[in-house]
Amino acid sequence: MPPFKLRPITDSKNFSLDASGVAGFFGGEEAITAMATVHLYRGRRWLGWYNSPGSYTIAKDFGRISKSRLWGGLFPGPNHDPVVAFKLDVKIGPKYVASRSGTIMQQTGHFAYLLTQGMDDLTLIPLPATRTTTNSRIFVVAVPEITYEDLPLQTMSRHHAFIASFPILVSFSTCIFSALSADWYCFAMILLGIISSGVTCFIIGSGALGIETVKKPAEGSPPGDGILLTQNGVIILKGKEKDVNAITKGKFSLQLKGAPEYTVVGLCSLLLEVQFLLQLLLIPQGSLFGQIMFLTSVVASWAYNSFLASLDKEKLQWKLFCDTIRLRPTAMLGFEASTRTSMAAFACFVLCEDLPRPLKGIEPMNFLLEFLPNETLVWQRWREQVVAQVEKEEGGASIFQPRNVDMSGLSSGEQKLLTTLLQDADDAYKGYIETRDRRQSVTIAEKS
Repeated sequence: MPPFKLRPITDSKNFSLDASGVAGFFGGEEAITAMATVHLYRGRRWLGWYNSPGSYTIAKDFGRISKSRLWGGLFPGPNHDPVVAFKLDVKIGPKYVASRSGTIMQQTGHFAYLLTQGMDDLTLIPLPATRTTTNSRIFVVAVPEITYEDLPLQTMSRHHAFIASFPILVSFSTCIFSALSADWYCFAMILLGIISSGVTCFIIGSGALGIETVKKPAEGSPPGDGILLTQNGVIILKGKEKDVNAITKGKFSLQLKGAPEYTVVGLCSLLLEVQFLLQLLLIPQGSLFGQIMFLTSVVASWAYNSFLASLDKEKLQWKLFCDTIRLRPTAMLGFEASTRTSMAAFACFVLCEDLPRPLKGIEPMNFLLEFLPNETLVWQRWREQVVAQVEKEEGGASIFQPRNVDMSGLSSGEQKLLTTLLQDADDAYKGYIETRDRRQSVTIAEKS
């Protein structure tokens, strides 16, 4: 039996990995998600010089940004606005009700949605509670003064550049090793992958990211105080109309080069498709060593794309928005009510504080109906009592005792229910008084 001999991997002629098809489709979703972070990091556009997988998938997805008959034929499907393609304006926010202007928005924009997600990290202050049914969250946000003229949209720090160096070094190293082994096919394909990915990342990442909102409301507009009704609570916004508009009506804007047809984006997508086709033809012609080098660069790039795809982009967008409008964590306070009735009463007290009595231009009853639209006699009497408390001089004694309420026409069971609901409102009023100084200090700090 002849002895078994190991042949150098560079001399292998009868075995081929045929990694060309893998490179075009493998990791496509991760690559698209990673590319969607290019506008959220400072300097990210300079860090795309690696042999990224999924070129075919990226080309088909971002090619739809281009708007012309030519690009529509090459990349069929509905056209995407840049902010939608990069998932910068795809979410719908909760219902908004303004306390002064009477504006009602059945759905708000992307920033209002991000606000609801950003509240999850706040520490909640429990309000007084006699009983517990469903815990409801109440957030008070003092919206700061926003100067829209030449407003720079801040981006994230460069700490991720060190991680990005990994796929870049691997791609260039495998490219050099392929050249040293005289595998010019794999050398050329790795180099083409580096160039096409780098150029695409740079072109797309050069887009100007900004904020689009109603920056100049009508003269004489009242303050923009209002509420966002979430699934398990409420967010109270306090600030000027133009500042609150940034949250309720605001969204990211993205100006890419070559608008409105975005021809340059189409050219980048075409380059990625050419890369995919050439890989199908030329990678099988390379040596086993060259194909391993090619596959190594693809796997390293896929690992980096997966890292970027794993990041919570909504939190990144929220932090980016807060940094831009200078909304600090100290401007947001969170409270927890033990019942929905306590939440409704507390929110009504907060919305109407600092207003001269008697109230003018604001209807507390409308807000209570937004929270608790029940039309039974018990709930009508309860809402009337809450409104009566709101309309008293601020800081007055609580009037949520059964003896202060008209119980006529109610059965014994309904009277017990109303007594329970009045206790919830009384708990809310105690919590409102206890937290008033803290809330007002936050508002004053944001105005200063």
